[in-house]
Amino acid sequence: MSTVMTTSSPVSDTLTPRRAFLLGARDTLPMILGAIPFGILFGALGISAGLSTMAVVGFSLFVFAGSSQFIGANLVGQGVAMPFILVTTFIVNLRHALYAASLGPYVKNLPQRWLIPLGFWLTDETYAVVIRYYQQDLPHAHWYHLGSSIAMYSNWNVCTWIGILAGTQFKGLASSGLDFAMVVTFLGIIVPLIVNRPMFVCALVAAITSLITAPMPNKIGLIIAAAAGIAAGVMLELQQAAPEKKKSA
Repeated sequence: MSTVMTTSSPVSDTLTPRRAFLLGARDTLPMILGAIPFGILFGALGISAGLSTMAVVGFSLFVFAGSSQFIGANLVGQGVAMPFILVTTFIVNLRHALYAASLGPYVKNLPQRWLIPLGFWLTDETYAVVIRYYQQDLPHAHWYHLGSSIAMYSNWNVCTWIGILAGTQFKGLASSGLDFAMVVTFLGIIVPLIVNRPMFVCALVAAITSLITAPMPNKIGLIIAAAAGIAAGVMLELQQAAPEKKKSA
C-alpha cells in the first residue's frame, strides 16, 4: 500500500555511512527496550524446556526469530518430530516474506554480500524502523539498515544469555509475565506505520481475523489474518484511487 513520501531533510547532505549506521542503531533503541524482557524470557524458557545452554544460544545465534524460537524451543523440549517443527516455524515466519517484498524495491540493487546478512537479520522491529528511512530516500540507507540490524541482533543474544543465567537461578522466571513485553513491542511497531485509512483498515481487519482464527492449529490463523488485512487494505486503496484516475483521464 502506498505511503506519503517525505523529502530529504537538510541533515541528509552531511550523512556518511558511519553516521547512517549509528543513526540506525540509535533509532532502534526504543524497539530494543521492548525486546529486552522478551529475549530474557526466551533464554529462561529454553532452559526450563530442558534444552542445553548451547542449544538455547544456538537458537538466538542461527535462527534469530523471536516467535519461532519460542515455539521451536517448546516443541524441541517436548520431543516433537523435526519435520513438524520445521513446518510450524516456517508458517510463523512467513510474515517476513511480506517484509522482504516491501523492502525489495529499495534494496534490489545491493550486492549479495549485503542482501544475505540483511535478510538474515530482518526482524519485525528492524523493518518498522528502516522502512520509514527508505521511504524518505535518504542516503546510505543500507548502512542505516545494517546499524539497526546489528543493534537488534546484539541485544537479542546478550538478553538470551541473561535469560539462561537467570533461568538456572530462578525456576519460575519463564512464567513471570515477561511475555507481555512482546505485546507492547508489537503495538509500538504497528501504530507508527498506520498513517492513512487503508492502513488502518488493514490493521483492523487483520486484528479481528486473528482473534477469530486464533484456535486454528500451527498458527495458520496468523497467515489468514495477514492475507485478509492486506486484501482489505488494497481494495480500499484501489477504491480511493479510482475517482482520481477518472478525473485525470
